[in-house]
Amino acid sequence: MSSVDSLEVVYLEASHYDEIVDLWRRAGLHIRPSGRDSREAFRHQLASGIQTPIGLRDGDRLVAVALATHDSRKGWINRLAVDPEYRRRGLGLRLIRLCEEHFRRQDIHIWTALIEGWNTPSLALFRKAGYVLHDDVVYASRRADEKV
Repeated sequence: MSSVDSLEVVYLEASHYDEIVDLWRRAGLHIRPSGRDSREAFRHQLASGIQTPIGLRDGDRLVAVALATHDSRKGWINRLAVDPEYRRRGLGLRLIRLCEEHFRRQDIHIWTALIEGWNTPSLALFRKAGYVLHDDVVYASRRADEKV
């Protein structure tokens, strides 16, 4: 296993979809293969220019990934995942910093993440990275195909 500093930073493309989903599964992320995590949705988000998958490789193996997305005003760090064999070595924090650098280059200076309240490791990671955890924000969502 390589040291954190020797891991290669990679900017991933649609051709890396299967590799990214495999890492998400190894990391225990809930995958929506027929929805937002579908191959088609992934390609569409890449083509739109709002999503950049940033990864870390140990040789040929993708061991960490995050999706840096933006709404032109705020940068969003989404779907951050680290291979269980590589956890507790600073890869998550390194990915956060890589996403922040990416946003700076796009002149985006507000960086955010949505983290489910039960996900204490992610809450701790973002707190360690200097993010403020807000307990007064309510997340609301609606799907276009849901009837009202």
